[in-house]
Parts: sequence; C-alpha cells; structure tokens
Amino acid sequence: MLKVILVPIHPAGWPFIGLFAVITVILGGIAEPLGWIGLILTAWCAYFFRNPDRVTPIREGLIVSPADGVVQKIDRAVPPPELEMGPDERPRVCVFMNVFNVHVNRVPCGGRILKLAYRPGKFFNASLDKASEFNERQSVRLQLAETNHGAPRDIAFVQIAGLVARRIKCFVQEGQEMKTGERFGLIRFGSRVDVYLPEGIAPLVVEGQTTLAAETVIADLHGTEGQRTGEIR
Repeated sequence: MLKVILVPIHPAGWPFIGLFAVITVILGGIAEPLGWIGLILTAWCAYFFRNPDRVTPIREGLIVSPADGVVQKIDRAVPPPELEMGPDERPRVCVFMNVFNVHVNRVPCGGRILKLAYRPGKFFNASLDKASEFNERQSVRLQLAETNHGAPRDIAFVQIAGLVARRIKCFVQEGQEMKTGERFGLIRFGSRVDVYLPEGIAPLVVEGQTTLAAETVIADLHGTEGQRTGEIR
C-alpha cells in the first residue's frame, strides 16, 4: 500500500508543486475554504508528476507502450516529415493521456536515437485527427537494436501537446543508446503519444484499450499474428 501512495515525484514537477503550495498558503490566509481548495490542487499537482517504476518485458522484439492512457486510434500514417523517414505510411498506434495519467513517457523499444525534431504548433484537443499535423510536437526516430535479416529497422514516437498541455520535455540526445522502457520525456497536463511501427508489424492492442507505459506490449517484431480486435465486456 505504501508503494502505491508514496510514489516518486519526477524532478520536473517540484517547481510546480512548490508554486501550488505557496499559492495555497496565500489563499489560506485570505479564507480557510480557499486554502482547502489550494491544498487539493497541490495534492493533484504532486499526483500528476508521479514517476513510478515499471516492470518492463525485455524479450527481444517486443515494443511497449510509451505512455499510460487509452489507445485512441490504430491506423496507417506517414511519420512526421522532419524525421526524414520517407513518404510511405506505416502502422500507427496513438495513446491518449488525460490529466490523471502518469505523464512520464518511455522508450518503446531498445535502440539508438537517430534524430530528434521539435516543432512548435497549436493546441487542439489531442484526441482530434488534426492534432498530429498541427499541434506542438517532439518527434523521435530510433534505430532498433534488432535488425531485419541484417537490414536496420527504425520506429518513430511522437509527443503531441494537447488542449491543456503547454510544454513538452524530452530528456534524450541524438546518438544515445536506449533500453526498452527507459524514460525519455514528459508532457505537462494532458496530451498524446503516437508510435509509428515498422512496415509489416501488426499492433497487438485495440482501440479503447488501457495501456501502461513500459509494460503493455503493443507490437512484436517476431510475431506473425494479425491485427487484433476487441470488444467491451
């Protein structure tokens, strides 16, 4: 129970928690009910920036979810042009995070960071189709540690700001070697992460499914199973 309650806080959250706490003291000095409201908001801020450890499956070929949230969409799309991955569509899995999800993002699969590209933009609701094209985003191209019969393969994952989100943070650098499930970034206050899979790899999740970053397997480079379907029960 203590592990559930006493979750580590990401360092990027402490300035915000401190600001909320100062505002709470000021509001409490004005009126006690306002102080209680400030206390609730401060607790929510600490909850938002929680940074729990995760148990990541480490078998070669597994691609895990980069974010906590809900699989909003599974389709085919062209990766962001700034990543220079070509004009062809790839299988794409979109995970939407609300303001109550953990917002620390994880690397979907082990490999080397080939390219980072930040693009400023608008702040449409992240659940809308146009968010992928027009919203602020941080794109990452990663060369997979595992090849396809000797030929290199890559994936892309993209942090997309949402209606409430106003800052994307990316902690990795080009050329950096990453392990599956390692932390690579954070989006403040609601957003979305898209994963562009290699061609021929079918997603193993379905729309509406809840995911846990670094734990939920969303694809398997060694798998032969077709795209899954699901239903609410």
